[in-house]
Amino acid sequence: MQKPQTRREAQRQSRHDAIIEVAGPWFLEHGYAGTTMSAIAAELGGSKGTLWNHFPSKEALFSAVLEHVTVEFRAQVLLALDPSGDLEQSVREYCHKFLVKVTSPEAIALQRLIAGEVGRFPEIGHIFYERGPRLTQLILAEFLGGAMKRGLLRTDDPLVAARSLTGLCLYGCHQQLLLGVIDSVPPEGIADDANRAADIFLRAYAPAA
Repeated sequence: MQKPQTRREAQRQSRHDAIIEVAGPWFLEHGYAGTTMSAIAAELGGSKGTLWNHFPSKEALFSAVLEHVTVEFRAQVLLALDPSGDLEQSVREYCHKFLVKVTSPEAIALQRLIAGEVGRFPEIGHIFYERGPRLTQLILAEFLGGAMKRGLLRTDDPLVAARSLTGLCLYGCHQQLLLGVIDSVPPEGIADDANRAADIFLRAYAPAA
């Protein structure tokens, strides 16, 4: 059983969460370069020292923001990928949840931020990859590897398979949103892309007769 938080620990966690809630929109609106610890401290109404006590650098703060953004999604992914359930249904549900997440306005804004500033700040690319794509692909790879062992998919490198499915999900409406070709995508557009990605993947990795 997890030990209950002390009052001091609860206050610290509350302050930590408040900082994340302020910092997230700041990064999206002003970019990584345009976001400063001083500005965030000013909006929080506290001292800069308090902020630095929680996060020793802007890089650490950005990492925490990304962790906050992705943790709920990873939990949803784990629910979608049921090893004891129907494989096709799990793959389709994963594709749909994944596309709903990555085509959201916040996700598109974050991806544009990374693409626009990674040349000057390579560290944000590493942080984003480690907190987002890499962890998600590892979860998916574990699920697909299990399906391969059960003979439900042809045997291959599970991580390569996970990356292949991810790529199939991203080539349609997500790419158009990211590049500004379209401003939004209706739910049926996301469903179509998700089902198409699942169809192609399941045919490509179908077990030998």
